[in-house]
Amino acid sequence: MTRVVVVDDQTLVRHGIRTLLDIAHVEVVGEADDGAAALEVIAQEAPDVVLLDLRMPRYDGLWTLRQLRDRGIEVPVLVLTTFDDDTLVLDALQSGARGYLLKDVTVKQLTHAVQTLADGGTLIAPSITDRLLRAIRTGAVPTPEAAVPAQDLTEREREVLRLMAEGYPNRQIAQALFLAEGTVKNHVSTILLKLGARDRTNAVLRALRDGLLR
Repeated sequence: MTRVVVVDDQTLVRHGIRTLLDIAHVEVVGEADDGAAALEVIAQEAPDVVLLDLRMPRYDGLWTLRQLRDRGIEVPVLVLTTFDDDTLVLDALQSGARGYLLKDVTVKQLTHAVQTLADGGTLIAPSITDRLLRAIRTGAVPTPEAAVPAQDLTEREREVLRLMAEGYPNRQIAQALFLAEGTVKNHVSTILLKLGARDRTNAVLRALRDGLLR
């Protein structure tokens, strides 16, 4: 059974998520109401996935993501929030989030996302992905000029990126890595967002520039 920690400052929301996940046979092994408490619970329970709200008093979600990254704690984090601001989404992904969903998702969508992250994948709400990629292409949102630290890309994302650099289309990447083509598409979208790239070619150029393909 997949083990999850829920981090949200609202008690009612945490309990609601716990109830829904229990029904779907996902075990909630801990709860926290801010980032500092989350780090303690994560260290104690070593969950498979963390569900993380972004806007919390004291130590918020972005602080928590950066602390996990800086401490080398490689637990998959699924942001579950009401905020879909473009800059906030990019900040979360560049800080190490592996998934991003809004709280209006269905139980089926949530449990699918949890299992996807537990299995090593990434998942971002398609509406957010499409909007962000359009915004990046048109220059409507800022793209990072600084190098993206290699640890901000998961090992699977780096594998996909290497095959992208060799010119493989999604179908061939899926065959090479024994993944579903839809899963590869999700990985490619996440890579573009993390690198602030307009398209696959731009992502590869940024990766070569920043030494991510070594």
